[in-house]
Amino acid sequence: MKKIIVALFLISLFSCGKKEIQLPQLNETIVVDVKDHSPIYMFFETNGKDTLIDVNRSNSISSTNWLFNIDKRLPLKLVIPEIQKLQVKKEKSSHKKEGSENYFTYMDSKKKTLAFLSFTNVTYTLKNYNNGISVFFTKRNKIFVNNILVDKKDLESYLNNLNNTYQEIAFGFDKNLSFQDYIIAKNVANDLEIKFITFKEYIY
Repeated sequence: MKKIIVALFLISLFSCGKKEIQLPQLNETIVVDVKDHSPIYMFFETNGKDTLIDVNRSNSISSTNWLFNIDKRLPLKLVIPEIQKLQVKKEKSSHKKEGSENYFTYMDSKKKTLAFLSFTNVTYTLKNYNNGISVFFTKRNKIFVNNILVDKKDLESYLNNLNNTYQEIAFGFDKNLSFQDYIIAKNVANDLEIKFITFKEYIY
C-alpha cells in the first residue's frame, strides 16, 4: 500500500481549553497537511479505578475534514463506539462535502511534529471475523493469522504465501488495546505490501 507523505508542526501534549490530550506517537509522518478541517476531541478521564471517555464534538462541521484528537491512553472499547457514532452522523448529514475525510492525529516522535493518519474508508465492526483471512493484534503485542502466531517481521511474506484464492483480509484489534498500541498496529497493517483486494477492520 502506498503512503501519502506531506508536512506540518506541534507537541506531544495537545491542549483544548483547560483539558489536555496525550496524543499517540509514531516514528514517521504519513500525512502532514490537512486543510479545511474541524477538530473532535476524546479525553481520558478516571473515576476511581474506572477509565472514562469525554468526547467534545461541538466543533465538528460535516462539510470539512475531521481531525480526531484521541488520548493515547484510552482503550479501543471506549473509543470505537464513539467513532462509529460520528461516522454515521457525518454520512447522514446533508452538509457532507464530497471528498471530505477523517484523520487520526498523532505525533511524529522523530520530527516532533503533528501528523495525520486517514481512516476515512474504515468501517469498524465490534465482533469477531470468520471469513477469508484474519490478522489479529493482541494486547500483548502478538499477531495471529487465522489463529496461528506469526512474528511481525515475517507477517508480509507469510500473508503473501497464503493461498491466492483469498480475496479478502480483515485486521482485528483487541478491544483492550490502548489507542497508542492501536495506532502502532494499524500502521504495521498499512505498511504491508500484500495482494488482497478487500481490507476490513474489526475490534474484538
